[in-house]
Amino acid sequence: MKISKFAPCAALIFLAAASGAVSAAEQAAAVDHKALVEELKASFSERGTAKLDRFDQSPMQAACSQAGLTGKPLSKAETAAITKAALASVKLPADGQYLGNWKAGEKVAQSGKGMQYTDKPGSVSGGNCYACHQMTKAEISYGNIGPSLLHYGAQRGNGKEVIAYTWNKIYDSHASSACSVMPRFGAAGILTETQLKDVMALLLDPKSPVNDDSVKP
Repeated sequence: MKISKFAPCAALIFLAAASGAVSAAEQAAAVDHKALVEELKASFSERGTAKLDRFDQSPMQAACSQAGLTGKPLSKAETAAITKAALASVKLPADGQYLGNWKAGEKVAQSGKGMQYTDKPGSVSGGNCYACHQMTKAEISYGNIGPSLLHYGAQRGNGKEVIAYTWNKIYDSHASSACSVMPRFGAAGILTETQLKDVMALLLDPKSPVNDDSVKP
């Protein structure tokens, strides 16, 4: 792998931006987003199931990346356009049923497998949900990049609006939050429809360990 000539520059810019040492205009002048992406892409080679098309950004991703690099927030119109497009891309369950098996959903949440060069083509991926969220009382190893989902369904219920919001959020997180760092599990083809349903059940079924502390995963 080649070392990107942009890497040191980008690192210094991000550190300076965090400390308020440079302005958004200076960041924009120092880093050309498209050139940075192309340079990074040229630094890697395809291996197994890990292809270079992962560097190809959608217009939404490019806009969010550019906003992050320059420090210039997206406008309300740009934000609205992103969420509208993401919501329009959401595919609802073919059979109209949103909740699957929470026990299977717990396995999906625990699994971080998939989409790595060592995986065989067609391998089933996991959701790795615990990497970012607290979900059950029994699991003590979890990340905090995202909010706690403990008692998610118990606090919100499982009405139509909650079900629709939750499905959309898991399928494509940008449908409710432009530039969200949450993976687009459905839109990006990370999880199957069945897996999405199982994770939905984990979050919303009253009998799941997310909502009932007495239930063991």
